[in-house]
Amino acid sequence: MRVAYLDCFSGISGDMFLGALVDAGVPSQLLEETVKALDIGAHLEISKVTRGGISATKVNVYTHGEKDLPRELYWQQQAHVDGPSPAANQHIHPHSHVQDAGHRHGHEHAPVDLAEHNFGQPAQALRTDEFPEGSAAHRHEHGRRLKEIREIIRQAVISHTAKQTAISIFEALGEAEAKIHDTEIESVHFHEVGAVDAMVDITCAAVGAEALAVDEIVCSPLNVGGGTVSCAHGILPVPAPATLELLKGALVYSSGIQAELVTPTGAAIVNRLAKRFTSFPAMNIKQIGYGAGSRDFSEHPNVLRLTIGETQPELVTGVAQETITVLEANIDDLNPQIFGYVMDRLLEQGALDVFGIPVQMKKSRPGMVLTVLCRPEDASKLQQIIFAETTTLGIRQHQENRRVLARKWITVSTQWGDVRVKLASVNGKVTNYAPEYEDCRRIAIEHGIPLKTVMQEVVHTHLGSKKTIANE
Repeated sequence: MRVAYLDCFSGISGDMFLGALVDAGVPSQLLEETVKALDIGAHLEISKVTRGGISATKVNVYTHGEKDLPRELYWQQQAHVDGPSPAANQHIHPHSHVQDAGHRHGHEHAPVDLAEHNFGQPAQALRTDEFPEGSAAHRHEHGRRLKEIREIIRQAVISHTAKQTAISIFEALGEAEAKIHDTEIESVHFHEVGAVDAMVDITCAAVGAEALAVDEIVCSPLNVGGGTVSCAHGILPVPAPATLELLKGALVYSSGIQAELVTPTGAAIVNRLAKRFTSFPAMNIKQIGYGAGSRDFSEHPNVLRLTIGETQPELVTGVAQETITVLEANIDDLNPQIFGYVMDRLLEQGALDVFGIPVQMKKSRPGMVLTVLCRPEDASKLQQIIFAETTTLGIRQHQENRRVLARKWITVSTQWGDVRVKLASVNGKVTNYAPEYEDCRRIAIEHGIPLKTVMQEVVHTHLGSKKTIANE
């Protein structure tokens, strides 16, 4: 099985991840073409640098010809603006926005929306005439919401799988910010500079990760750093609230360095791409890449290390083991139509699986046993849905160990469009595969053809026989 391991001893950010991808062999041209496909006025600068004596690849994003600045340099530039520091600003705009979404590693943030966070001055008092037209200070009034960002990514000429991954990462980022600021995800405001930078980092991360062609991305415990960080909302602890929200379920620690090592963008990438968090797995190493952060710490090399290798069959059980929570409820007086609705809601809210089993209950009443499989951290939320939406008066809960096959998605092109296919493997050999139902259903409806015809086309024409699949 081909595995990629992220060694986050100095945290992770979007630019560090892209640098590690290129350093490990992902063609830089692929990322440059991806940025061009987004058509948002950005381009990449890729170079070799040294961090703590280690040669690494540095990826910088330029927006409208301007290099994204580390946060401390940005605020030096803003010293031309009268008024107290942003940390002293107490004005919070009612519409939540993600000023950290595209920030660069090591206190490197996208500029704050100056019109909304005006350091105690009226917006018209800002001396934006001192900054060149097209600069960050002149672009403060523009912004993008998640709906627009989704559309930009969907219009880009990249694979369907990469689009879905990029949108998923952006949604993770938006969900975290929405929760922290107590607003709806569609109300989260990614101001232009941050949105452009984050779109580049996230979309290139999705395309680059797909190009690695690995069965699994595994992540080390993350060094989050410490201290505080200044932003438009004032001084926040490290990790920043949105970052911490995104790292739920991950293994984290702090080496004591007083700096922000894991950025929200980096945390969102890990949240969606990493399948598990553990120490270095046993593997035959094939490729190694180092992605550089913006700062050069004296304490340790400020790099993200990406190691790609093949796990040995004799060292692999073929399955991963994890602990899940099982929720069960006996229900005998619920409208069957509502039962289906409840199942859909539970799946939408993160349940791993939901099913019902017909049973004969006391007094000969027919009923159903509702069973929900979920991650332990989601159990409380799903219990609330069961109590609110069903007539049950009690829920049984217990923990179970389960073993799961390694899985990955591929995209198969048919004469009617792309279809995602889930592959499951043991020791790197594909043992099961299934076309994505929703993709096949969409094609069947759009083209007026039987659903089974679409599924057969995917399996037989493009995936080949079962023997061929098993030998992939």
